[in-house]
Amino acid sequence: MSGKLEAALARCRELTEDMSFASVRSHKEKTGDGAIGYFPVYSPLELYHAAGYLPVAIHGGGNQIEITAADSRFGSFICSVVKSTMELGMKGHLDVLDGMVFHDICDSARNLAWLFERNFKNKLFMEYFHLPQKPDDAAAAAFLAGEYERIYTKLAALRGRRPDLDALRKSIGLYNINRDLHRRLYKLRSERPQDVPTAELSLLTRAGGVLPVEEHNVMLADCLAGFEARGNKHRDGIRVVVEGSFCEQPPIELLELLDAVGCFAVDDDLLIGRRWFDEDLPVTGNPFAALAEAYMKSPVPSSVRHNPGVPRTEALVERVRRHKAQAVLFIYAKFCEPGLFDYVLFKDVLEREGIPHLLIEFEEKMWTFDKARMELETFVESQLFAYD
Repeated sequence: MSGKLEAALARCRELTEDMSFASVRSHKEKTGDGAIGYFPVYSPLELYHAAGYLPVAIHGGGNQIEITAADSRFGSFICSVVKSTMELGMKGHLDVLDGMVFHDICDSARNLAWLFERNFKNKLFMEYFHLPQKPDDAAAAAFLAGEYERIYTKLAALRGRRPDLDALRKSIGLYNINRDLHRRLYKLRSERPQDVPTAELSLLTRAGGVLPVEEHNVMLADCLAGFEARGNKHRDGIRVVVEGSFCEQPPIELLELLDAVGCFAVDDDLLIGRRWFDEDLPVTGNPFAALAEAYMKSPVPSSVRHNPGVPRTEALVERVRRHKAQAVLFIYAKFCEPGLFDYVLFKDVLEREGIPHLLIEFEEKMWTFDKARMELETFVESQLFAYD
């Protein structure tokens, strides 16, 4: 590994595991910008950037924080990312933020939004934006453009600014670069998965959740060059599509385990919101309409997004074929209702198509991975023998 790439990935890991958000505090002190947290899966980062805020991804506390207070706000059967995000707020880790933005994902995430408003209304402003649930409806794009304009106008006013459409177009251009670099990284990973390990690619994407987009673009470009310069030796293993971690992210140790046992991911839906659009957005005309049209027409499927033109089951099979994968690895967060409900549909179509698959459940507070290692090793070996 080149020294520059190694240093960049080490920094990505440090940023990902830092629950004090020191880099966010430093950015605010240097620039005078605000900081606005957003909950996964998708959020219109261009709006926050143009309004004078650093967009900060809040993906829970991982295994960096003990849940001692948030349990009092939830029932037992709730995914850990919701609980640990509440814990971050209750322990003051999110005081660096000026506000939080939520959107429809599932019942648990929706309830978290209102718990934030009730518990932290004197510390943070809270905004909730509504994504259309019927994207094929003729009025959906206009509705969403109106939502974007409402949020942008409000956020700009809180910074003492007037809405600036040129600033928003510039932000769209910067995030176009970011998405293009992600597309290139994922294309390289599909072609040479042993040179772009899943854990490293995940860390690189996660770092963009706390870095200014301008800085993250430079990091992505540098790391892309570093990955391209690699030439790791071929190892026995299988090519898999990873599905199910669209919201809560698996522990990095679990992702590292995939490559260690020869389970080479060639595509995934980790942090899919940062790759929601597969084409550049226009930087001319009405930016709110451009963002809305891109969201409505984007074919990227997900368990938290209804797209009648692209059935999720068929899209998964198509991804397997396109990336020449040999199997599908489902990695679901424990108690993730959208994902686990969809698993039944995915399982049926994969069995019908003769595509092997394995289900692994995780939660943020996993400390041992022996069971997962045994299941993955057995699965990889069974597929290698099947292809011999």
